[in-house]
Amino acid sequence: MLKKLQGMKQTFRRRNDDEKTGQYLVGLDIGTEFVKALIGEVKHDTIEIIGVGRAHQALSDMQAGAIADIAAVVQNCDTALSQAEKQAELSVRSAVVGIAGELVKGTTVTVKCSRKNPETSLTIEEVERIINLVQERAAERARRELFVDLGGKDIEIRLVNSALVGIEIDGYPVTNPIGFQGKDVVVQLYTAFAPMIHIGAIEKATEELDLDLLAVAAEPFAVARSVIGNDPNQNKNAVLMDIGGGTTDIAVIQEGGLQGTEMFGIGGRAFTRAIERELNVDFTDAEQRKLALDKADPKRAENKQALLAINRTLEVWTSGVELALSEFDHLDYLPDQLLLCGGGSSLEPLVASLQQQKWYSDLPFTKKPIVKHIDPKQVVNITDTTGDVTDHTFVTAMGLLRVGLDTLQQQEGADSGTVRQKIDRMLRI
Repeated sequence: MLKKLQGMKQTFRRRNDDEKTGQYLVGLDIGTEFVKALIGEVKHDTIEIIGVGRAHQALSDMQAGAIADIAAVVQNCDTALSQAEKQAELSVRSAVVGIAGELVKGTTVTVKCSRKNPETSLTIEEVERIINLVQERAAERARRELFVDLGGKDIEIRLVNSALVGIEIDGYPVTNPIGFQGKDVVVQLYTAFAPMIHIGAIEKATEELDLDLLAVAAEPFAVARSVIGNDPNQNKNAVLMDIGGGTTDIAVIQEGGLQGTEMFGIGGRAFTRAIERELNVDFTDAEQRKLALDKADPKRAENKQALLAINRTLEVWTSGVELALSEFDHLDYLPDQLLLCGGGSSLEPLVASLQQQKWYSDLPFTKKPIVKHIDPKQVVNITDTTGDVTDHTFVTAMGLLRVGLDTLQQQEGADSGTVRQKIDRMLRI
C-alpha cells in the first residue's frame, strides 16, 4: 500500500499556475457518497467559484463519515480536483477539508471567571488567558464524552474549530470586552474536537495529493459559517441539518452565534441498505430504486416495499434527530427555521416526514418548524460563476471555502485589525 501511495504522490503533484495571479482556494468535501471539490478565487472579502468537480466513493472508502481507505479516497479526490482544475484552468494547492462523524465533538462551553481586581480594565492578554481556560475545559469535556462513547477507551484529540459565541461582564453583553471594568466575566465559546486518527487520515490524503492544508473544519461548523457571514448585527436563527451518506450533522444558530453541533451515524446510505434488505437486491440496485422513488408508481408491490423500508428507517432517523436536538438543553427554545443541505436531504419521504410529522412536539420549539433546503445563493459572500453549483448538495463545500476565507483574513491581519479580529485570531487553529 505504501508503494501505491508513493506512486500516487507523483501522479497527483500540483502547483500554482504561473500564468494566473491572485489568491485561490480549494474546498474539499470528502463525503461518504461523493467527494466534491470547489475552486474559489478570493476577491477581497468574497469568493467566486471558478471550478467544480465531483467523484463517487465506493462502499468501503468511508465509514460513518470518516476515511476508511486512504488510497481509494486519494484517488477519488484527485478525480474531483482534476475536474475542477480543468474547468478553472489552473491548479490550486491551498485546501480546506471537512471532517465529520459521530466522534467529532462540537459544543458550546460557558465559563465564568471572577477577577481579583474588578476596578482594572480588561486587556487583550487577560481575554486571551480566559479563552485558553475555556478551550482547556472544552477539551476535557470532549475527552470525557469520547471516553464514554468508546466504552472506556482514551484517544488523542485535537481542536479543529473554535468560535466566540458571546461575552458578558457583570451580566452586560459586550462585543468588545477590552477596556471594560467588572468582576465577573462570562465567556461562551463554541469548540469542535476530532480524534487524531481521523485528522491524521485527512493530513495523509492531502499530502499525497500535494495540497497545502490551510484548515480542517468540522462540517456542521462550515455549514454554519456559510449562512452566518461576518455581519455583527445580523441575528440569524436556524437549525441547520447536513444529511450526508453516512452521518447527519446538526448545528443550531441563535442571534447569529453558533450554539453547538451534534452528529449521529445515520445518513442516506441507511435508507439504501433498508431497501437492499427488504427487496433482497444489491446495493447499487437499491440506490437506484431509492433515487427513482419520487417518480415511481407507488402502487407497484416492489415500490411499496421500498417505501415501507424507508419509513421504518425514517422512524429511527427521526429519533436520532430528536435525541440530537435534546442535547441543546442549555437553550430556552430552538429556532423554528430548519434548513437542510447534503445529498441525503434530497430524499422526498425524509423531507415530508420533517414537514408533516409531529417529531418536534417534545422539543422546545415555540411553533412548528418551517423546513426548507439551503439555496447556494443564500451562502454569504460566495458566488458561483460556473453555473454548476445548482443545489443544496454543494453547500457544505461552499462552507469550507468560507472557512478558508476566514482563515486567510485572520492570517493577513496578524499584526493589525480590530479587537474582535484579534480575538478571532486567538481562536484560529
